[in-house]
Amino acid sequence: MLTDFIIFSQWLFLLYFIGLNCSYMLLNIAAIFSVSKYMGEKTLANIPGIDSDIMPPVTLLVPAYNEQNTISQSIYALLQLEYPEYEIVVINDGSSDETLANLKKDFNLLEFPEAYRKRLDTKEINCIYVSKKHSNIRVVDKQNGGKSDALNTGINISRFPLVCVVDADSILQKDSLKRVVQPFLFDNRTVVSGGTVRIVNGSTVEQGHLKEVSTPKNILPLIQIVEYLRAFLFGRLGWAPLNALLIVSGAFGVFHKETLISVGGYKTNTIGEDMELIVRIHRKLRKAKKDYRVTFVPDPVCWTEAPEELSSLANQRIRWQRGLCESLFLNFSLFMNPRAGAVGMLAFPFMFFFEWAGPLIEVLGFILIVVGYIADIINLDVFLLLIFVATLFGMMLSITALLLEEMSFHMYQKPSDLLRLFLAAIIENFGYRQMNSVFRMIGFYRWLFNTKRSWGAMKRKDA
Repeated sequence: MLTDFIIFSQWLFLLYFIGLNCSYMLLNIAAIFSVSKYMGEKTLANIPGIDSDIMPPVTLLVPAYNEQNTISQSIYALLQLEYPEYEIVVINDGSSDETLANLKKDFNLLEFPEAYRKRLDTKEINCIYVSKKHSNIRVVDKQNGGKSDALNTGINISRFPLVCVVDADSILQKDSLKRVVQPFLFDNRTVVSGGTVRIVNGSTVEQGHLKEVSTPKNILPLIQIVEYLRAFLFGRLGWAPLNALLIVSGAFGVFHKETLISVGGYKTNTIGEDMELIVRIHRKLRKAKKDYRVTFVPDPVCWTEAPEELSSLANQRIRWQRGLCESLFLNFSLFMNPRAGAVGMLAFPFMFFFEWAGPLIEVLGFILIVVGYIADIINLDVFLLLIFVATLFGMMLSITALLLEEMSFHMYQKPSDLLRLFLAAIIENFGYRQMNSVFRMIGFYRWLFNTKRSWGAMKRKDA
């Protein structure tokens, strides 16, 4: 009985493994064509003045909770963006530290009894402030309701047709807003445009601006750089041409405001609010038979800090997996729905089989390989072959991502940095990926048994 179960499980694991890697290879091919096309269009878009007069005004939404050490520096950096017209709305979500006090001091805030339409239900607003130093800055002080509630408040307050969600600790390049808004100019069907997020650990940052790109000495963020390259350059670039992109990073994305409001804004009862919103936009607009686009800009336009401690990494990956599970099952009517096009027939099944069920299959698969070998059900040659092939494919995908990065954006110019990234692409297959699968399985468990939601805390470097 045990022998039959292990043999069946290994065939299942093998089929899963083949399907996963074939899917990744197809995404890789699509991504290579997408990058080539984008680099050609980018040359035209960079002609001075080609779109400066027609760029739509944008509201930057910056939710902040206990960000006293970084909030002012982040806002000063946003003021340096190269964009014709934009406003910055900071939403202080009931911070218990000096976040609001620092904003008042640094931006000379003045209470302003502003009238607005409460089109999305949110927690009560305590006060709205305007800056006497910068006319395009407003600060909303509200009762604590979480990030989703803060963003919904910002949407209500926003004045412009496009809203851009920015994490309070993100670092944007000066031309980043211009780049991520351009899809709205090129295609009037665009409702969401997401930008690439890169890891800033190891790089030099001065006064909220990235001065030099480099790699960190710590192995955890170094491996995460490779992960991010793989996720953004392959995953998102591969799905975007099919209009089947299910994730836009919560750290940097631009939305058509009326579309956001029409689908109900951000849900406050999910931990993965950014992914759930994108999946819901697909579901609702497909159901309404709207012609729309959810697109992606591959330029490295946003930089964020990655966890450098194992506990912070674990909290992050557990949260991500739980958010993915919530997002898929809140919008499960998309699954294998021919009316949903590539979203329902390709992207959603991919996420379901390889991301939702992936941790369970991977962890159990490796356990059964070891059990089968110990029980003398799987011989040594088969055991080693399975491990070798799995490791080889993992390395190949990561190294291909590095090659694509070098052929396109070439952000890491030092030979020593490239060597470190190459070594990280190899090292991650020996322990890190397996550990990450365990973290994701914990997230799956917490979603399945509906345990208490928790964001956890990530230790950050001092500003």
